[in-house]
Amino acid sequence: QVQLVESGGGSVQAGGSLRLSCAASAPTYTYYRMAWFRQAPGKEREGVAAIERGGKTTVYANSVTGRFTISQDNAKNTLSLEMISLKPEDTAMYYCAAAQQVSLHIPLTVGGYNVWGQGTQVTVSS
Repeated sequence: QVQLVESGGGSVQAGGSLRLSCAASAPTYTYYRMAWFRQAPGKEREGVAAIERGGKTTVYANSVTGRFTISQDNAKNTLSLEMISLKPEDTAMYYCAAAQQVSLHIPLTVGGYNVWGQGTQVTVSS
């Protein structure tokens, strides 16, 4: 069954901003780690940002560092990704992911997550 549902995607011009949200059916604090991934046509799924259960540690892909911010609201059971200064290369389907068990996988690798959302499209035009 669906456990994660993304929203907030859309089309913007380069330099614009978007805020993606992921609603979880389970309390977000129960997940060891949550993350955002993205996948463009013909490309492999790429880790964008991850956050540990306590929210104290975050990890970002080099390509988005300084522009994207991941956050977790345990009171609302949601995960967010604030994106600013968007570039055409940010265009992709963005997925929310969660890890129900602790893993030794690198935070931004697909293998570290076992719960996935359906994705929300982000398109950035020049």
